[in-house]
Amino acid sequence: MDFNVKKLASDAGVFFSRAMQFTEEKLGQAEKTELDAHFENLLARADFTKNWTEKILRQTEVLLQPNPSARVEEFLYEKLDRKVPSRVTNGELLAQYMTEAANDFGPGTPYGKTLIKVGETQRRLGAAERDFIHSASINFLTPLRNFLEGDWRTISKERRILQNRRLDLDACKARLKKAKAAEAKAAAEHELRLTQTEFDRQAEVTRLLLEGISSTHVNHLRCLHEFVESQTNYYAQCYQYMLDLQKQLGSSKGEIFSGTFVGNAESTSPPPAATSLPAVAAATLPAVPTIPVVPTIVGVPNTMAESVLNPNEVKPPASGTRKARVLYDYEAADSTELALLADEMITVYSLPGMDPDWLIGERGNQKGKVPVTYLELLS
Repeated sequence: MDFNVKKLASDAGVFFSRAMQFTEEKLGQAEKTELDAHFENLLARADFTKNWTEKILRQTEVLLQPNPSARVEEFLYEKLDRKVPSRVTNGELLAQYMTEAANDFGPGTPYGKTLIKVGETQRRLGAAERDFIHSASINFLTPLRNFLEGDWRTISKERRILQNRRLDLDACKARLKKAKAAEAKAAAEHELRLTQTEFDRQAEVTRLLLEGISSTHVNHLRCLHEFVESQTNYYAQCYQYMLDLQKQLGSSKGEIFSGTFVGNAESTSPPPAATSLPAVAAATLPAVPTIPVVPTIVGVPNTMAESVLNPNEVKPPASGTRKARVLYDYEAADSTELALLADEMITVYSLPGMDPDWLIGERGNQKGKVPVTYLELLS
């Protein structure tokens, strides 16, 4: 084995000299070469950049993956340079459960149909979340991680070298002050010039790296804009998916209530003389709140009521009207319809023979037909 004793002794001497100089500086027994104010500001800005980048990186990882175990697993895969396995999102898992539940309850039942619709929306939300996480990881997390694992490590390495060069320089200054003989002073001065040159060269290298933090900020700013754009697209997709689902559920709700309206309208006709067994059983069931129906106009069949009856000329029933909240804006097509504004409250009731998808709505002195799918009927 090639063992260089002289080099080992030299390195040990340098290390001991630096340790002595560092200790005396801490004890206030030795002078220290100070860096200029601009250099100190560059150092402080670099430290701020490193610290805040680490915090932003870690918290963004928590935002994208709240499960700490999953984050640890992804970290290990990255360190092993292996591809992270695809993981089902919470939305996709919920969609799977809802679809399986709908199959057990009956996909043709109202509950089963709704579970399928909501499950499909959850699946789309989960897919959108997966795309957002992938985009944010590539366009935002990766550049931050590359800075910490690449540029910052280089800066830290050069700063340590600069620190050692400064200790060597100050140690040479101390030896020059202690030198008495002319020969010792000459040797100390020559060593001081060499260490000063090395210090100045290393300070320039470190300065250039520290000034490069400005370019890092520009790059991170661009990545931040891309992250916000990805997040905006993700939330816009989620909003659109939920809006579509709300409309589908509103339509389904209208279909459910339409059977109630029709049955209520038919109940105005007198019962037959002989009551069948199913009719008796139905009569014993609890009463279901329904929309009150205005009595049939004498001489006008129910099937013709809508075509000849002007809603503005109909008076509401004395009691039993229902309140409804408007889900979406609606523009009246003609004078028989009532324009609606989202989130407003109106009074509604049904007319005999009307299309089950429509009701009569009242708002103050205004009255007209309104679509059931635009309403949330309140008890």
